Amino acid sequence: VLLKMNCGKNLDTCSCHTTCTSLANCCPDYKEYCVNISPYSGSVFGGTDFIILDAKFKYRSEPWTGHCISPLLYETGWIPFEISSDNGTTFTRAGAWLSVHTGKLDSKFKAILDNSTKWQYYGTPNVGGALEMTWNTSLVRAEKVNIELWGYRETGEPYTEYWLGEWQYLYSLAKDHPNNGSFSFLPKPAENGFSSWELGSVRVSSSSHPDGMWNVQAAWTEDHALAWHLEENFRKDSAGWALEKCLAWDKLENQLPNFLSEIIDCPCTLAQARADTGRFHTDYGCDIEKGSVCTYHPGSVHCVRAIQASPKYGAGQQCCYDSTGAQVLTADSIGGSTPDRAHDWGSPPYKKPPRIPGLSHWIYDVLSFYYCCLWSDNCHYYFKHRPSSDCRRYKSPESAVVFGDPHFITFDGTSYSFNGKGEYTLVESLEKKLTIQGRTEPVTETTNATKLSSVAMREASSDIIEVRLVSGNSGLEVLLNQKTLSFTEQTWMDLNGAFLFSPTSTNVTVMFPSGAGVEVRQREGTMTTTVLLPEDFKDATLGLLGNMNGDAKDDLVFSNASIVQNSSNPEELFSFGASWAIANVSALFTYDSEYLLETYYDAPRHDTSFIPVFLVPESPDDPLANQAATICSGEGSQFCRYDILVGRSPGIGNATRISFQSHVSLVEDLKPVLSCGWLSPPDNGKKEGTTYLQGAKVRLSCNEGYNLKGSAERLCQADGQWSGEETRCVASMQRNVKRRASSYFFNGNILPVFLVWICTINLTNKQKKLSCSAHTCPVTSQGNIEGF
Repeated sequence: VLLKMNCGKNLDTCSCHTTCTSLANCCPDYKEYCVNISPYSGSVFGGTDFIILDAKFKYRSEPWTGHCISPLLYETGWIPFEISSDNGTTFTRAGAWLSVHTGKLDSKFKAILDNSTKWQYYGTPNVGGALEMTWNTSLVRAEKVNIELWGYRETGEPYTEYWLGEWQYLYSLAKDHPNNGSFSFLPKPAENGFSSWELGSVRVSSSSHPDGMWNVQAAWTEDHALAWHLEENFRKDSAGWALEKCLAWDKLENQLPNFLSEIIDCPCTLAQARADTGRFHTDYGCDIEKGSVCTYHPGSVHCVRAIQASPKYGAGQQCCYDSTGAQVLTADSIGGSTPDRAHDWGSPPYKKPPRIPGLSHWIYDVLSFYYCCLWSDNCHYYFKHRPSSDCRRYKSPESAVVFGDPHFITFDGTSYSFNGKGEYTLVESLEKKLTIQGRTEPVTETTNATKLSSVAMREASSDIIEVRLVSGNSGLEVLLNQKTLSFTEQTWMDLNGAFLFSPTSTNVTVMFPSGAGVEVRQREGTMTTTVLLPEDFKDATLGLLGNMNGDAKDDLVFSNASIVQNSSNPEELFSFGASWAIANVSALFTYDSEYLLETYYDAPRHDTSFIPVFLVPESPDDPLANQAATICSGEGSQFCRYDILVGRSPGIGNATRISFQSHVSLVEDLKPVLSCGWLSPPDNGKKEGTTYLQGAKVRLSCNEGYNLKGSAERLCQADGQWSGEETRCVASMQRNVKRRASSYFFNGNILPVFLVWICTINLTNKQKKLSCSAHTCPVTSQGNIEGF
């Protein structure tokens, strides 16, 4: 019997490695013990019933299909599990489960709050009535269900070993409710002190289970602010109640460590933010591609989050932009970018605050926004602790690309073609422990040109990720540690030492902790691979994509450290490329077919017998000449022409043209932008303009009764400084006279006489039955008292 500890290994007589299925050398009971499951993913809250595929379990001598319920977890990503069929005596089967952040989970896998804003504003002015929720009935196999409220909180002293997260069953909203996929109710304030739980989720589970039973099949809503069950005092005066909470949060924040200094600065523009895919990713709550809901950032059209949490405190960064592409700052707008004490997506090692995905962020960054900004009008307290980071310290990454048959543009802008057949080092950084390798293969059996067909990568001890063209070149296949990944359920995956995003079958992005990003796009049967590296990689890269140091002269360096002497000589460039062929011991690729074993693993990594066409043939009689002339023009046309006239494919040539133009646009988007930093309006004045980049103008003016001193207009200059002089608003002489008169009137001179006079009138007119005081009753010119 094959025990689960052999999963992933090659044995003497058979294989338990993940490639054994395609190589047809699996041990007979491989699938019985190295199990696959369906579905393979679900909410971090648990409750998903998944089936154990292929494996059979004996019950009363009969074979049964096994299934498990995913548990409540405090972490995301691929979670290994073991299975016992004898009540925990032995665990002989092993697999992995993908735990997903509730915000990234597809809606078909969770219960939905109908008008979720209403749920989270319930009890505030003009928000009341019944609440409704829906769910897919297939998520809970039962005729009757219970609707339960669960609460989350964090206890213990922050940033100590005693800081813990806690989920708890609170109470049921309904029992034995028909499993018809919907539920509505009229909420009331919670009893028995449960209203002290301000964050939670509603769970739908079978009525056959006891109340609050853990780890049962269930559908969960997203975690949300529990406004709808808060105490009666909240409904009587939600703004006052929220202000007290806001002040308590403000006091707590004053006692906690300052995390702002260790988070990355925001990109200066929306273009930079969307281009820097190694370090920033779209915030699912404010996505320009999906209509820009931006509930918490009014005025913004797109927000991104820093992918990596800060190292010490696990903090996060969020950056928001308006329709002009300018960053929105909290100093100017309630919709501005806000950093987070707890990264919304959590961070390794997860499990404990403030690194618990989603929940820690709610506790320290979102509930407080409700207290101070949404349930009351006291955002200045929130923004004092969550001010926007401007972009003065932001440094754009450098980009390099491989595309077409294949052509290379290095980090420093050197472009060339290398049509070797084999496996080569694209990027190697010993200092950062990043390795990116590329495999090339002939475009067709009859053409002497190659294309990139696979890219494999790893950083330090991370998972190995490979992206390759599928058979037929119709899309991309992603392998995790040599096992094929499915994206049918999720588009985002938290991996060991990396993040992976694949929204379509032709689009994959890999993000590493260093900030390195690798984008792979399938175009016309070819792969375009873009590598983005932050400034930390300067002078620390080798390989076919060059030394990233701003100097194009040393980009083309052989693996023995000698420099290409003549970059216009295609044969010398071919020798340069061949020198970067990888060794078997360092290969990251998967060899799961006889073709790959014979062509690459058991053969020299650079095929010396394959000699490509070096120069584009120029023949007016070529039937593709007219198409090449039509499709290929302008900068980079030589790459397009090669792929049409040598690769014999107008489609690939057009894809090459698109890839080249996309890279030019990317480089343009990532160009450094200078910021002079936020400029405040003068006291007793105002400003016009909220853009602070080079060339921007800000106009300043004073309120009525004040004179402007300094500059009325300031320009952000090329040296990063504002032009002109500091602007001040000085009270005018007329205002000073009025202020002195007012001061005299109310500071012990006329005021006592005024008060006595009013009281005297009040006393001598009792017969009029007037009720008034010095603070509420004005005196008319005739000496009569009038009420408001």
